[in-house]
Parts: sequence; C-alpha cells; structure tokens
Amino acid sequence: MNGKENVLSSPTALFSSLGCKVAQYETEAIREAFLREGFAEVTDGADAVVVNTCTVTEESDRKCRKAIRRLVRENPHAHVLVIGCYAQSHPAEVLAIPGVSYVGGTADKMKTVAVAKRLLAGELIPPVNAVRSLEGEGYEPMCVAGTPRTRAYVKIADGCDCRCTYCAIPAARGPVRSRDRDEILAEIARLSASGVREVVLTGIETASYGRDRRDGYRLIDLLEDADRLPIERIRLGSLTPEVVRGDFAERAAALTHLCPHFHLSVQSGSDRVLARMRRRYNREMALSAIRSLRAAIPAATFTCDMIVGFPGESKEDFAETIDFAEKARFLAMHVFAYSPRKGTEAATMDGAVPPREKAERSRTLTALAARLSESVLTAALQAGEPLSVLFETEAGGTYTGHTPTFLPVCATADTDVRGRILSVMPMDVRDGVLFGKLI
Repeated sequence: MNGKENVLSSPTALFSSLGCKVAQYETEAIREAFLREGFAEVTDGADAVVVNTCTVTEESDRKCRKAIRRLVRENPHAHVLVIGCYAQSHPAEVLAIPGVSYVGGTADKMKTVAVAKRLLAGELIPPVNAVRSLEGEGYEPMCVAGTPRTRAYVKIADGCDCRCTYCAIPAARGPVRSRDRDEILAEIARLSASGVREVVLTGIETASYGRDRRDGYRLIDLLEDADRLPIERIRLGSLTPEVVRGDFAERAAALTHLCPHFHLSVQSGSDRVLARMRRRYNREMALSAIRSLRAAIPAATFTCDMIVGFPGESKEDFAETIDFAEKARFLAMHVFAYSPRKGTEAATMDGAVPPREKAERSRTLTALAARLSESVLTAALQAGEPLSVLFETEAGGTYTGHTPTFLPVCATADTDVRGRILSVMPMDVRDGVLFGKLI
C-alpha cells in the first residue's frame, strides 16, 4: 500500500520550508491545517510532502531543486506538493522534476491540504500546475494557532511594491496586501495565551503595512493596538528606513511592549548605488531614521542587510558604505556579495565588480561588523546593569537568549529556563556574545 494508490485512514505529511520568515509562518499555518484534517506529521516515509520554496537568488533556486529531489527520493510513495516563490516564478522547472505531483505558487497556499486529500483519493492525475497570476489578488487569510517556541512570527502583509533592480520577489509575491487588523490582533492574543512570550510582526515588505488601505491605518497604528494586548514583547521584522517618518519614532517610544531593536534593509551607504538599486531612500534619509529613533529611544539598537559589489559600485562607493556603517553603529550586519538574478534589471547592468574584489569587500565589511558588534556588547557590559533575557535554546547546561535590544546573552542554569524572561548580570563578552550570571 502507498499514498498514491490508497486512501489511508491516517495519512501522513512532511513539511519543508526553504524561504524567509514569512515562508516559515506560512508553512506553519499549512502544517496546522493538515493536522486539523487528520494528517499525522512524520519526518520520512510521508504520504504527502509540502515544500515551500524561495527564489531570492539563483542559489536559492538551486537549493530548492536539490531539496525537492531529495524529498522525492526519501519519500518515494509520496505526493510532493511544491508551493512558494520559486514555484510561482519557475513552475515548469519544478514540474520537470520527477516525482512532483503539484505546483501551487504563492496564491491559494491554504488550499494545499485540500489538494493533498484529492491526490491521495486519486481524483487528480499528476502533475498539476495550479500557478496563476497574482494580479488583483487580496490577502490570503491564514493563521497560526499555537507554537511550542518562545518566539513566534505573525504575518501582517504579503507582497511588495518596491521595484528594486536586483530583486525577483515582487514578481513572485505580487503587490502589497495588508492583513486585517482584527485578525492580526486576535492571533497575537491567541499566541500569548498559548505561552508565547514574544511575537515578531513580519511581511514581505513590513514597512508598507496599510499602504493598500484607504483609511490611513499604518504600521505604527497597528503597533499601538497590539501594545494594548497581554503580550510581553513585540518585535518588528525587517524594515526599510522610510518607515521612520512623521511622528513614528515618538509614537514608537511610547509603546510598552515594543522591543527597541530595528532591522533595516539598508543595502548600501552610497547614494549612487542606492539610486542604481532603485531604493526609495538615500543615505541621509537612512541615517536620519536611525538618529530619530535613537533620539526617541536611546537604548535602541540596529541591525541591517548590506549588499557589496553591486554593478557599478566603485571603491569610493564602498568607502561610503563603510562610513555609513560606522556612523550607524550597527549591532550586526548581514553582508551579501551581489550575485546576478536572471530576469532582473541589475543582471544586465554594466560595471560588474570582479569576484575577487566582491569577496574582499565582503570580508572588509564583515570584519567591521564584528568590531561594531563587539563595541555595542562591550558598552552593555560596562554599563553594569542587569539585562532582561528571554531564553530560547540550551546546550550543555548553557542557555542562550536575547534582550529586547536583541543582544545575544548566555548563562548557565541548574533548571530549564527556556521560555522564561530572567535578569542576567553581564560578566564578559566573547565571540560576539554576552556571558552573564542569573540574578
């Protein structure tokens, strides 16, 4: 007996998420839908395999194909259902992989369980390509009821209205569609009741939440409403600097539960490079956003994404990025060497930076990131004040967690402290982590 030939009394499913935090949230929502429909989750030998894919880079596409082939090989009798950004952008490539039964893209993801049931009942003859246009799409309702983790992601929007010259995601995700306010608040309340201590509000373009609404309700309004709920910590996902406009910083400073940590998708500190990327801000706007938040919230920390070696990036442009990072005093930087994305405008731009030069710039910026991180952590150590830490993981009796400002902290404990928020006195800084003693 196998999943393709028989209807099982207790069908099994396996879930794989290869994308960003939004994709992880979606996979969890889909997983819960399968469990509600009577599926049992397994780690191998499944009847149905759901693969939620990513297409942010060519390497992401390659990893998706590799993962799909591996899952087909490890689950030879399963119906493999592939959804997500890579499936949306390249459905023919996915269907060409032997063993794939269904390709669903980024629309109608919550229908995946119904498709799986029909496949197992023999109603559909694979392969099936259900990818469709995202034109005119609304926000697809989905939710996560509970999670065993101390931190949970809450999706607040889908799609992206940016048209950055290097990015393929808007084509794969469609325009910004904001989730209903009441649905978001209800989900946060449910997660808090289930034991979650911190929620992270995330979206493909989090800063644009509400841009598609006619009532003027925006991200800061949502934060104020969420702040009234009984959740201990609210953290924001990746933001673009232009979100900090008007009275955003002052209103954010008045919130009780908002973590004073902001991850900015900056990408470059050079105006010329930012213009070639077609970002919606310049260097001074980004620095001004950081200054405004620091003025309103003195404890605020900042992390960021940076791309080095973008087409046309000169040594002077890169020096401006170095200067920008030093002025911003980032806690951490995610540094990426630019790689061409087929089908994007940047892939055909002139001024390609040689691979060796890109690698050298990546090393230089990564080394600066380490020095800046050490400086921020050392300042916290020297302040001599106890830190509030939400502990998340354990290894050999040492527990690791984060402060509201996202400082990584380790401490030893005799009992399991995962999921608890405790005070820690910092004692040392080693390898980019604060080590301390529970108070």
